[in-house]
Amino acid sequence: MGHVYGLDAAAESSMAGAVARVRAVAEQHAADVDTRGRFPEESVAALAKEGLFGLCVDKAHGGLAQGPGAFCAVVEELATACGSSAMVYVMHVTAAQAIASSRTLAGKDDLLKSVAGGRHLSTLAFSEKGSRSHFWAPVSTLTTAGAGFTTDAQKSWVTSAAKADSYVSSAQAPGAKSPLESVLYLVHKGSKGIRTSGSFSGLGLRGNDSAPVALEGLAVAKGDLLTELGKGADGMLTVVLPWFAIGTAAMANGLCRAAIDATAKHLSEAGFEHLGSKLRDLPTLRARLAQMSVRTEQSRALLARTVASMTNPAPDTPLLVLLARLSSMQAAVDVTDDAMKACGGAAFSKHLPLERVFRDARAGWVMAPTVDHLQDFVGKALTGLPLFG
Repeated sequence: MGHVYGLDAAAESSMAGAVARVRAVAEQHAADVDTRGRFPEESVAALAKEGLFGLCVDKAHGGLAQGPGAFCAVVEELATACGSSAMVYVMHVTAAQAIASSRTLAGKDDLLKSVAGGRHLSTLAFSEKGSRSHFWAPVSTLTTAGAGFTTDAQKSWVTSAAKADSYVSSAQAPGAKSPLESVLYLVHKGSKGIRTSGSFSGLGLRGNDSAPVALEGLAVAKGDLLTELGKGADGMLTVVLPWFAIGTAAMANGLCRAAIDATAKHLSEAGFEHLGSKLRDLPTLRARLAQMSVRTEQSRALLARTVASMTNPAPDTPLLVLLARLSSMQAAVDVTDDAMKACGGAAFSKHLPLERVFRDARAGWVMAPTVDHLQDFVGKALTGLPLFG
């Protein structure tokens, strides 16, 4: 598990059993989660039980104190079994990183202990109806009210919307002159003014419990702020975006691996009785499988380089983060498309798990920052332009 992402032998050995058990649970329920469009309760419970909620939480708070390499390794393994479970987990770990990095959140220590103890699931609530996939540009605003604030917001498609114990959310700071003068804050489950509407019935990642969330007259205490007023963009770009980007990249790579495994198995087992041969005896299908493997390993190698750069930051680290997500999103679409073509009617008719993986792989393409955004960001970075503006 995870050698490609730089895990040392001790870290891999200590986590291998836990990750294998979670993967087995996720694999057992993945088809039902997808068919019924239900939250992956079993795999999320297994993640909590195995201590993986606190994978990247420091040991002082009861976590495993692992870094981005371990995060990517766990997500990739989980995604080979169930894309929806991986999506929920990526959002949780990313939100936990935003919480851990805060210098203003009241009760942070107790909250991180709850996360590490598997008692608290968190998620992100950035994108809004008014700014859509421009996650960095909230249109909602915090309004000063006594010693704290209030806000109204229409958050769109929040993962784990009905299941999360908290949302890491964003708004413009009071008196902001642009959406980039924002603030991150924590929304607690059960707070007055939270309304979840509808249920998710998307093409892929059907179990991720994504739904619009309305915040109506929500009271936000000063102790709920995750960043200083006006500094929300810093938190988004230096903490949330990098962890979300590598997490979703690892998820896409896991979907690629699942497609390769299913394709190789089908080509090795199915064949032509009248000819006494297998599908693997066709050079065209072997070539397609080889292309799938090359494309996947290219994407994994770029993510591994990115993880190493995040661990020892360099001037090109932000660019690598963008490239890793862009490469993986494109790889997932290409590889799963080739898998469907290689396996033909058996894949199209849902006799194989490939059709689910094919649909799951397309979610990342339209998930903020979308592939179109990523291509623009990379172009701007390479030509010395600011990402926003």
